[in-house]
Amino acid sequence: MKLFLNYGHIIVLTLIILLGILALYHSNIITPKTYTAKDFQIERVLSPLDKDEDGIDDYTDILQGAQAFVAKKPKYQSKYYQGGYPTDNYYVCTDVIWYALKTAGYNLKDLMDADIKDNYSDYNIETPDPNIDFRRVRNIKVYLDKYTEKLTTDVSSIERWQPGDIVVYADHIAIISDKRNKDGVPYIIHHAPNLIKYEENKLTKKEIVGHYRFNLQAE
Repeated sequence: MKLFLNYGHIIVLTLIILLGILALYHSNIITPKTYTAKDFQIERVLSPLDKDEDGIDDYTDILQGAQAFVAKKPKYQSKYYQGGYPTDNYYVCTDVIWYALKTAGYNLKDLMDADIKDNYSDYNIETPDPNIDFRRVRNIKVYLDKYTEKLTTDVSSIERWQPGDIVVYADHIAIISDKRNKDGVPYIIHHAPNLIKYEENKLTKKEIVGHYRFNLQAE
């Protein structure tokens, strides 16, 4: 049997193919080309500090720590743990942050526990709980606002977004990647429900409420 296609059939098939391709991109099954700072003549900012004395600057350590964390393909579930740290393979977005900072030699839990104990009113916390306080986005933002370098939230200033930076949303938090999209906007490294890939072109998918560089200026 011969199959004859008219223009209507061709248009429908073309639309189906295009929608299929878009769906593959949306699900990250097809990965678009990525770029680096060098492609946009952007100078990479490195930290003058090497807290853990491993020969790698702090910002690069933070970046590599975030990449190492998501390489484990963590599962997503919000749970409460005695001692604070997850004891299984279930994590939330904030776990990327303390893990990345730990790679650079910083214990975010200890830093935040001490600050909350001395200044709990800054955090709008009625009763401090070291088992969970350091894993809440709103608390991390308070700490970052107090002690780290606050940067622009304008994503058009692409040169001011650097690998290892921390970006905060109203209900989410992530580390800035060293990958960029075709416009020079960086990817984020994060953890969220139902992720296929953890390093994504999603910096602008939600309203940004904070952008920080971890250098503890106030120390």
